Amino acid sequence: MTYALLAANFVVFVVLTPGTVGGGGLADLCQTQAFLDRYAAVPQELIHHRLPALVATGATGVGPQGPGCVIGPPGYEKSPELSVLTAMFLHGGWLHLLGNMLFLWIFGNNIEDRMGHIRYLLFYLVCGYAAAYGFALLNAGSGEPLIGASGAIAGVLGAYLVLYPKARVWVLVPFLIFLPLRLPAWMVLGLWFVLQAVYSSGQGVTDAGTVAYVAHVVGFVAGMLLAWPLRRGTPRRPSRAASSSDGGRGGAGRATRQGPDSTRKPGTTLDKRRLRSRFGR
Repeated sequence: MTYALLAANFVVFVVLTPGTVGGGGLADLCQTQAFLDRYAAVPQELIHHRLPALVATGATGVGPQGPGCVIGPPGYEKSPELSVLTAMFLHGGWLHLLGNMLFLWIFGNNIEDRMGHIRYLLFYLVCGYAAAYGFALLNAGSGEPLIGASGAIAGVLGAYLVLYPKARVWVLVPFLIFLPLRLPAWMVLGLWFVLQAVYSSGQGVTDAGTVAYVAHVVGFVAGMLLAWPLRRGTPRRPSRAASSSDGGRGGAGRATRQGPDSTRKPGTTLDKRRLRSRFGR
């Protein structure tokens, strides 16, 4: 199941995502914005269960402020609840995708081995939903689309900490050069969680508004709670070794700035500078 999730994320990114999310020319940006408006999870939609009156149509035009994206009433039905599922398979770029998939590949198989294929899939999805709604509850008025698998993957990390705290994990620690060290999982994942909690408060990082660190924290805690009943009977060591090359930031679920909002008139355009989604680290 872990490999199926990996494959699904790569297929969605390569085949279904229009262009390179967050980059390209104006036409690509407009198509990307329209795609996110339709398929990404938006906090205010999740909490208030109300879609915006105007969204990007994917077309370009010229308005009073220059070239931009044409907006109008949505020509589709969108389920906010289902958008959480689709958002789990959307990523803002290759670095975003590869960072998340690295963590899933490293830690996912051991949790799947312990839970079984079906329970592991349900666990993964529940953690993703918990992370998205947890972020939405704390950002109920936000119109920034939330995408990425890291809320669900954070749940996998939380489960690993609970089930295999003493397992040794290979990590690359940046100190002048990357030093390979074999450290206990409780230290590696515990430090990762602390950093996410600190970053979620806006401390020690400049991109706290573009990376949904709160979703990481909520997903991690959800994974710990769901895995806790499985501690009894779990072997002290996982059947497969794990390794990590992250410095603490981890794969990140990205909160991107939504271009159009319900205060604009149909047929108007969005300033290209305001359209650019904030996916970068």
